[in-house]
Amino acid sequence: MDKILIGGYTLNDPTWFYLSFLLVLAVYFKFSRFWSIRNVDLGLLLLISPGLLLVRNGEETAALGYAWLFVATGLLLLRAVTDGLITRRPRLEQNMNAAGMAFLCAAAFLFLTTKLLTEPPPASTVESVRRANELIGGESPSSTERSAVVVSRSENAQPDTTNEGPATSLVAGGVAKISKAVAQRDPATAASTTDLEWVTARLIAIVAHLAVILGLTLVGRHIFGDSDVGFAMATLYMLLPCTAYDVGKINHVLPAALVIWAIWAYRRPFVSGVLLGLACAMMFFPIFLLPLWAAFYGRRGGLRFGTAVALTTAAILSCLLLLSSDSHSLIKPLLGYVPFSGNSLLDAANKSKNFWGPHEPAYIIPVFVTYLVMLVALTVWPQRKSLAQLIPHSAAMVIGTQFWYPEQGGVYVLWYLPLLLLVIFRPQMTNHFAPEIKPLFLFRRADPPAAPQPELAGSTTEG
Repeated sequence: MDKILIGGYTLNDPTWFYLSFLLVLAVYFKFSRFWSIRNVDLGLLLLISPGLLLVRNGEETAALGYAWLFVATGLLLLRAVTDGLITRRPRLEQNMNAAGMAFLCAAAFLFLTTKLLTEPPPASTVESVRRANELIGGESPSSTERSAVVVSRSENAQPDTTNEGPATSLVAGGVAKISKAVAQRDPATAASTTDLEWVTARLIAIVAHLAVILGLTLVGRHIFGDSDVGFAMATLYMLLPCTAYDVGKINHVLPAALVIWAIWAYRRPFVSGVLLGLACAMMFFPIFLLPLWAAFYGRRGGLRFGTAVALTTAAILSCLLLLSSDSHSLIKPLLGYVPFSGNSLLDAANKSKNFWGPHEPAYIIPVFVTYLVMLVALTVWPQRKSLAQLIPHSAAMVIGTQFWYPEQGGVYVLWYLPLLLLVIFRPQMTNHFAPEIKPLFLFRRADPPAAPQPELAGSTTEG
């Protein structure tokens, strides 16, 4: 940003935290109702950023940063699990009208887009595009270009070690092919492979954040019934510092965007199944949402939902099979999708930098078991779920992965941030249940005739 803000002024991560902190308070803080749930929620959201700053600052403060994130994530998990206990949800308007929030959201999006275009993309995103080029086009960067990628990786303070799924390679490879075709139209402006990878990484990140913004806006308008709430969620998503810190990491944003769009299409189980199936193929954490969503739709809707997930998975695997040149290129994306990279949970915790590093890593096993118990409990109770339970339970399941995920657990805020905004801003919802699915068969068995009802004594008449 120092190329745009002339005069030696650098807008670094701490400075953006202070500026966004003041903007969030000015727009969303209820000064007239200090002890309100809205102010508590804002405090919890802003509590995440100092932990991320400590982790990104270096080895000296990383341990404190992970401990900070551990506490903050625990409070967010408690907020999501107990969301159903908040029965009074008055409409709390923001301190800015809808037009002002739309302008502020567009300005923040333009600012973050400029940050994407002027700074090197994250190493994880560039690596995803490179693997996609190797998978789809059989191309491999030269040694010089590989060294450039390594340089870009060293410029990032905190590398990303998450395991991406095969769908990320397919999406990144498709966008890379389009970028390459556009660049080759003009030989004078032909770019190297590394430049094309950077362009592709930035383009996917911009589209992913746009998908989150539009998804939050449409959920607020069509499901929550209030366009102002949609603008408020989208604007807060762009203003929070945790969005700016990981703005270029497509592995964080794309799955979360697909989950938001699945909530918007919850009245169509097949569409939601396709979206969640694609999200599961990009990152592992949406898999834990599948039992909850199947229980939400019931027997018939759950069958249609599960069929959509299975068909989406089969289609992605078929594309990988067609595009892979050998068995190694086919198995490599599938093995990279496994969270612990072939290691056990305890071994991965010992080798990774996270909250469990300086402590006893064996405690991560009971935490993981507790998470599975919570997953089962939220899936089976209540038996008939409404969207008011589906949204906070989904957020709780994604937040809970931060405690046991061994590779830098706690820093993946963008996995659950859009869901958490839906939890915070949702109104009182009483009639948002899963749609009743009619049988697909045209000829159904006729219902048995009703038993004759006894005639009331007072209804007889004498002739």
